[in-house]
Amino acid sequence: MGRRARTFVVSGPSGVGKGTLVSLLRERVSSLGLTVSATTRDPRPGEKDGVAYYFLTDEEFDRHVEAGDFLEWAWVHGHRYGTLRQEVRRLTDAGSSVMLEIDVQGGLMVRERVPDAVLVFVEPPSMEELERRLRGRGTESEAEVERRLANARREMAQAPLYDVRIVNDDLERACSELRQVIDTYENNGGPSQDVCDQARD
Repeated sequence: MGRRARTFVVSGPSGVGKGTLVSLLRERVSSLGLTVSATTRDPRPGEKDGVAYYFLTDEEFDRHVEAGDFLEWAWVHGHRYGTLRQEVRRLTDAGSSVMLEIDVQGGLMVRERVPDAVLVFVEPPSMEELERRLRGRGTESEAEVERRLANARREMAQAPLYDVRIVNDDLERACSELRQVIDTYENNGGPSQDVCDQARD
């Protein structure tokens, strides 16, 4: 079986380090595409529109929702985030597998719309470590940290719905595991190949 472009979803609670993990993987797997998500939140220092995110007003986001332009979208921490279908199509049409770094709500929505998508959940070594990382960032208020921890507990409860779970206790090892997941699914179909075939029939 030859290599086949796939859609990979990487999710995990805020502060688990999934952004750092995905960035490291992209440096090592140049053929892997990462879509740019759209969001209604304000840019953080250093974030550029069209690079970190497409920063949209509520009105602009509404127009895209009404037009059916999103593969998935969800409310996260009081703001909306979404993946534009055109972003995925741009990459898959070029033969690149796509990696979506999105929240759990969005990941499960992609599973409904792209049955052979591969869902990867990135977990912290423990909730205590996750809290330490969140507080260490120093970018959120105490109330925001507590809200993110509450969301993290809800997301962790949905981890069993994902195809693969990776514990990010060591960045190098986690990156190696994620790369192996991509190779397995692109080249061999992955453990869910039979399920995927049935879903497409």
